[in-house]
Amino acid sequence: MYLRFFVLVLAIALPACDREIPADLSADQFLANIQPYCGASYEGMIVSDDPEDDDWRAETIIADFETCTDTGLRIPLHVGDDHSRTWLVALNDDGRLALRHQHNHEDGTPDALTLYGGKSSGASTATRQVFPADKKTMDLFEADDIPESKHKIWAMEIDPDEDLFVYELERPERHFRVEFDLSNPVESPGEPW
Repeated sequence: MYLRFFVLVLAIALPACDREIPADLSADQFLANIQPYCGASYEGMIVSDDPEDDDWRAETIIADFETCTDTGLRIPLHVGDDHSRTWLVALNDDGRLALRHQHNHEDGTPDALTLYGGKSSGASTATRQVFPADKKTMDLFEADDIPESKHKIWAMEIDPDEDLFVYELERPERHFRVEFDLSNPVESPGEPW
C-alpha cells in the first residue's frame, strides 16, 4: 500500500517539477556581475592583432559604465576624441539580452549606420554573452553595401575575479578584442552633446 502511494506521489510530482524548472538566468546574472562596476569609467587595450585596428591601438579607449540596471546597460565608448559610439544592452521579455551599437554624429544626431546588433544566443553564460547579427542588422549591412558584416558575432565578457570586461567581434577573416581593466577606474572624457 505504501509503495502504491509513493508511486502515485511521484507520478504527480515529477511532471509538476518539469513545469517549475526556472528559465535560463544567465542574462540576469550577467547584468548582476556588472553592477559593482557601474558609475565608473575604465580604460581598455586592444589585445587582438589585426592590423585593421592599428588606428584604435594608437588611441586611448575608455568605456563609461554609465547606466546599469536589472534590465540593461548603457556604455558610451570613447576612442581618443571620437565619442560617437554607445553600447546598449537590454533584457528582453524572453529572458535574452539584446546588444545594439548606437552611433551618433558630433551634434548627437543618429548616424545612418546605427542600432545594429543581435540577441544573445544559447552559447551565452553568466560571464559571457554572445550576440549573432540579427535579421534587421543583416538587412542594414546589406543596404549599406557591407555584406561581409552580415556574419558578425559580438560578445561581451565580465570576469569579476580578474576585474576584467571584454568586448569582442568575430566575422570571417576578422577578429577584434578589447579588454578593460575594471580594477582601475579612470576619468571619463564625457559626451560632446
